[in-house]
Amino acid sequence: MRQATYTGKGTVLVRPADPVPPAAGQVRIDVAYTGICGTDLHIFHGAMDGRVTPPTVLGHEMAGRIAEIGDGVTGWRAGEAVTVMPTVSCGDCPACSAGHAHVCHRLVFLGIDSDGAMQNSWTVPADLLVRLPESLRLDHAALVEPTAVAVHDVRRAELRPGEKAVVFGGGPIGVLIASVARRAGAQVLMFEPNAQRRAIAQRLGLTCADPHTGDVRALVEEWTDGVGAAVAFEVSGSAAGVTGAVDCLQVHGRLVVVAIHPVAREVDLHRVFWRELTVLGARLYWRQDFEQAARLLAAGCVPVGLISRIEPLTRAEVAFAALDSDSGSGVMKVLIDCRRSEGNEPA
Repeated sequence: MRQATYTGKGTVLVRPADPVPPAAGQVRIDVAYTGICGTDLHIFHGAMDGRVTPPTVLGHEMAGRIAEIGDGVTGWRAGEAVTVMPTVSCGDCPACSAGHAHVCHRLVFLGIDSDGAMQNSWTVPADLLVRLPESLRLDHAALVEPTAVAVHDVRRAELRPGEKAVVFGGGPIGVLIASVARRAGAQVLMFEPNAQRRAIAQRLGLTCADPHTGDVRALVEEWTDGVGAAVAFEVSGSAAGVTGAVDCLQVHGRLVVVAIHPVAREVDLHRVFWRELTVLGARLYWRQDFEQAARLLAAGCVPVGLISRIEPLTRAEVAFAALDSDSGSGVMKVLIDCRRSEGNEPA
């Protein structure tokens, strides 16, 4: 078999390896597709070398079929379509003890802290498996993990039908949040400065605006008849996104911080005080978010048009380099076809 391995800044090598037989409590998966996400690009840039130890197999957005089952594993059979919830919690830290295992103090994230899914064969603990509807194509199912992020974000917001929500940032996660929020019955407006990304989002049925062409607060006030948005999702990771999100909220509005901000940001705390705003962090997901994401994809509620291109595993380094060089373009989601060396028709 082959696997795409991060070996150092700017380098992903596709190397031969032996499949790992499943031990007790494990399963081995024939991986079909693995998505490249923003975190994978950060690793590729060398920005996470303090956490990622080369050589590491990348990837955590995946779909495939069970190939082999280890001793003691029940409830699963070879050939079933699955994805993997790539988080392993310790079970006994204060966060886990309080019921927040997804933000475990000693969380191990597969594809970052240990080998991930960008390989032909992946052996994982069986309790990480999430069953996929048979009607869901495996290339589309590679979107379950990022969709689970969006489901969790919308859940954290406690978004209610009829509320107006603003999304700052029109990348893949922003589009998924907007789609899940709309499915929840909200009216959604997205702000995205990149014209190509705006065009893609609009083709997917979303309402978008360019934050650089007007006063964001004024635009939202006009859209909401002067009230302000009930919820703002900050997905851009920019200072302007934080400012715009706080400015556009109504009294008792909720700000959901989704993006990873590598530096401290200024926040207008007077507005937080004056309007009694709530600030919420949203990180990762629960199992129920994964299961809901799979259902939404199978029901056609998530725009699979986010998938921009599919490359065979042998071209993984080319795919990373192309996605990196196209970071300012309209490229949204690139999948790696892990089934064989050459690309195949989606299945």
